[in-house]
Amino acid sequence: MADDVRVLLGKTDLKVSRLGISTSFGASAKAYETAWERGCNYFTWGTFIKGRSKEFEKFILSTINNSNRGDIIIAFFTYAHDRFLTEKFFIKGLKKLKLDYADVLLLGYFPKKPKQKIIDGALELKRRGLIKHIGISSHNRKLFPKLLETDLFDIFHLRYNAANRGAEADIFPFLNENRQKRPGIIAFTATRWRQLLNKKRMPPGEEPLSAVDCYRFVLANPSVNICMMGARDERQMAENLTALDSAPLTENELERINKIGRYVYEN
Repeated sequence: MADDVRVLLGKTDLKVSRLGISTSFGASAKAYETAWERGCNYFTWGTFIKGRSKEFEKFILSTINNSNRGDIIIAFFTYAHDRFLTEKFFIKGLKKLKLDYADVLLLGYFPKKPKQKIIDGALELKRRGLIKHIGISSHNRKLFPKLLETDLFDIFHLRYNAANRGAEADIFPFLNENRQKRPGIIAFTATRWRQLLNKKRMPPGEEPLSAVDCYRFVLANPSVNICMMGARDERQMAENLTALDSAPLTENELERINKIGRYVYEN
């Protein structure tokens, strides 16, 4: 990766860091501040109470001001699957963070296209200026090419890692080469729920990957704009952020990651 120059998130006007920060892992406000100071500006926050981080709330309330609001990208994750509840919890979330709008409303997780009532609700929030962009998250890879035909969604959150590489065949080839016509692509589960970091899951004679190895692998794919990561504390956050300074993967590194990924997938 060499540096952390921000990139445009697909067809949106959002300039984002290559690493996105999930706020559901228990990190402190100081850890989020460290990520922000390092250039990370894409954060996801749950609209349900159990998906909200009090520490992230503390970070936002102490950090956002009129001069930097346009630089911090906040994506609200909603799991309601209901128009009324989506709006209800979303509005409460805005008030909690003392925000006039969210940059992204993420509808997750959907195995199939959301009901029209939910889509209409999101579009109404956008019309009212309460959200800037609409995204969707799913584990169903076959869904995304169908959604591309609708042109309703600005951002796709999808699973992609060294063991789960189906997106390379089922999603990425269908993306328009013109950035202004393709959704932003954000990958989650880079460590495959830490299985790629687990020594017991490794091929004989292989040491486990590090989280940074996993992030570098994901971001090496040109179709991916952002790789999501989470941290439990300041130490882990600082360690994860070193991915921003890492050189591109060498052939030997990529061969090793691919070997481990195949083994974890098959076993």
